[in-house]
Amino acid sequence: MDPRKRDFLTSLFEAAVERADPRKALIDALPERPVGRTVVIGAGKGAAQLAAAFEDLWDAPLSGVVVTRYGYAAPCRRIKVLEASHPVPDQAGLEATRTLFDAVSNLTADDLVVALICGGGSALLPAPPEGLTLADEQQLNQALLASGAPIGVMNAIRKHASRIKGGRLAAAAFPARVVSLVVSDVPGDEPSQVASGPTVPDPVTMSEVRSMIEARNIVLPERIQRYFTSGADLPPRPDDPVFASNEVRVIASAGLSLEAAADLARKSGIDAAILSDAVEGEARDVGLVHAAIAREVAGRDRPFAKPVIILSGGETTVTLKGKGKGGRNTEFLLSFASAIDGVDGIAALAADTDGIDGSEDNAGAFAGPQTAAEMRARGIDPLASLAANDAWTAFDAIGALFVTGPTGTNVNDFRAILIGDVPD
Repeated sequence: MDPRKRDFLTSLFEAAVERADPRKALIDALPERPVGRTVVIGAGKGAAQLAAAFEDLWDAPLSGVVVTRYGYAAPCRRIKVLEASHPVPDQAGLEATRTLFDAVSNLTADDLVVALICGGGSALLPAPPEGLTLADEQQLNQALLASGAPIGVMNAIRKHASRIKGGRLAAAAFPARVVSLVVSDVPGDEPSQVASGPTVPDPVTMSEVRSMIEARNIVLPERIQRYFTSGADLPPRPDDPVFASNEVRVIASAGLSLEAAADLARKSGIDAAILSDAVEGEARDVGLVHAAIAREVAGRDRPFAKPVIILSGGETTVTLKGKGKGGRNTEFLLSFASAIDGVDGIAALAADTDGIDGSEDNAGAFAGPQTAAEMRARGIDPLASLAANDAWTAFDAIGALFVTGPTGTNVNDFRAILIGDVPD
């Protein structure tokens, strides 16, 4: 790929991530100081960075604890930062969950709980209900990740097999007031879906969860199936009085980040079009749709005239059928690259804004007209790699991986497709 195009696409990603920077996101969303204590809790891949920013901005005493993914910690002075496994929960996550419950116990109506919630919190906060074990929750997560179900369905199921999700952590803090500051990584920015809503209740019923499982033919371990058909302990409802004084504020989202990238593109002399910040579906299918649009623009200047940058966000899914390496953004891009094979004038970047796409340490990858041919020249069949869910290996072989390291935030997928040239 032309280095100028690669640098331009990278600058758009950086603008999107900067718009979701924890300090910028928090500065206008701080709650009023309470009469009593301030306790900070949180979970997600960017929770430590949010905690560090909150400490700097909060001019009053506080204490608390947040949990993040291994390797994603940031130095905090007054808030304890714990690390656990993602995307499959582990014992450290179980212990972190207990620590969060301890942090919100024995509070009063004069106290304030600030919940810093961002993507990734579902796996980081295992809390199997009575009758289930951590091993059961691990198997549940693995089954859901392999199912290809959209994030809303996965989170609805998780909430009904947990002691912390679906608003239960906020209920445990009662009578303290809970203000949830949410960095959204879900399509539609529904806060109850982010990290499976530990502090935000959800109206989904157990009957609806069973219908979701049946409709999508999700195969669950037998013990989990029995749990969902038993008299399970249900999450609290949104109209429960324990939530009456609570607030929820979405402080960063995919939509805001895409707008920041679009603004930068326009300032650079390239028109920008945002398709949607809530794209869902199989990553490879979404790749084909984006490729069809890119080919239409490249060949016929419709529905947009060249040069143009096409942006989209949301959260695609991958139904695992092979045993390869990769994530939803590299899978999207491998499908996309195969569908634009040889079509001049197209350059694309797809990446996860948290810096990690799937199973490896890359955020995503780059692709252009020669990507598929370069893979074939190295003995890799792009379509065979796609069938094996092995996009990482294919992009690694041609040096097209996009590696950023942890970004400190998470507003989900970022896709940028440039059709045409970068202005001088």
